[in-house]
Amino acid sequence: MQNSQSSSAGFQLNTTQAMVGAVLVGAGSLIGMVGAIIGGQALISAMGRWFQELEVPPHEVVKHKWSQTKAATQAGAQAWHSANGVHAHSGR
Repeated sequence: MQNSQSSSAGFQLNTTQAMVGAVLVGAGSLIGMVGAIIGGQALISAMGRWFQELEVPPHEVVKHKWSQTKAATQAGAQAWHSANGVHAHSGR
């Protein structure tokens, strides 16, 4: 009977393949980050040009829409109060 233990038993990692895989993952990550940066800069540039071409600045549009929203809310509340016979009192 032979009683030999094989050194090949167990987990063995091919270090060359592992190193090549790590290098490729790193290179791919770097390329992806560069692509995201370039794409982000293009998007920001396009948005800047679009904002400059607008006739009304975005903050003015927001102020106008907010005024419309407040007026519509007040009108809806008044309509609900009058339809339900509730006397509204101003809290202001």
